[in-house]
Amino acid sequence: MADDDFVIIVSRMPEYSLKELEEKADIIRQDIIKMLLAAGSGHSAGPLGLADIFTALYFHILKHDPKNPDWGERDILVLSNGHCVPVRYAAMAEAGYFDKKELATLRKLGSRLQGHPERVRLPGLETTSGPLGSGLSQAIGIALAHRMDGLKDRWVYVVMGDGEQDEGNVWEAAMLAGKEKLANLIVFTDRNNIQIDGPTEQVMPLEDFKAKWEAFGWHVLEIDGNDIEAVIDAVNMAKAIENKPTMIVAHTVPGKGVDFMEYDFTWHGKPPDAEQAKQALHELRTLQGKIRSEHE
Repeated sequence: MADDDFVIIVSRMPEYSLKELEEKADIIRQDIIKMLLAAGSGHSAGPLGLADIFTALYFHILKHDPKNPDWGERDILVLSNGHCVPVRYAAMAEAGYFDKKELATLRKLGSRLQGHPERVRLPGLETTSGPLGSGLSQAIGIALAHRMDGLKDRWVYVVMGDGEQDEGNVWEAAMLAGKEKLANLIVFTDRNNIQIDGPTEQVMPLEDFKAKWEAFGWHVLEIDGNDIEAVIDAVNMAKAIENKPTMIVAHTVPGKGVDFMEYDFTWHGKPPDAEQAKQALHELRTLQGKIRSEHE
């Protein structure tokens, strides 16, 4: 057998320290604010809260190649709550999938960066998502296909919202994944406790959330979703589970990093205006006043 018949799978992204990852998360949050201001529409709270998870995914966890988005050995990432896609675009641009200047085209007519991700528009997106509740089902189909093909080194990740779990489709999918013992499936729920109409526990109570998923045959971990190290550790633990899919309940702060947005459900589905964006960027650049910004 020729030497080139042997393929060694290695990460195609450089290694980053925890401090560098935290700095990238802050840059991604700043880019989210700039994108939403330029678009004049979109969702603020969820994307800001998810910045640490997406930083951990794109810069440490995922096996992927920004220069070759269709690389056959890549891991799969499905974003189920598609309205949070600004954080994914910002992370992809930071990782080198496309020029960061394109972020300013968010939600513009003809842009590759639509308000919900469209797979055929932008290389690096695995699915199209808009209707909530469908991402988990799509990911389960991919995970089952990988298992049928004997692909043991490719992981399927999902990011979904807590509010979207009002959808019955989620629980049908949860039953199937538990039945099939899809250990190659790792799911994050962004447990930020808000949805467009208010707090989740007022709109449609989800607790006991952990017990629900365990009852469907899942291994469940609970973490601080704004702690990058905790995110990475949870994924490592999930990969050690051999006979169950894993649900990582990631408790996040909606609007994380911007004081006037944090915990406020009214920021679920609106962008900042110019003055609000200026204030938000100041807070992010100074870590809410903890450091002096060279931009001020």
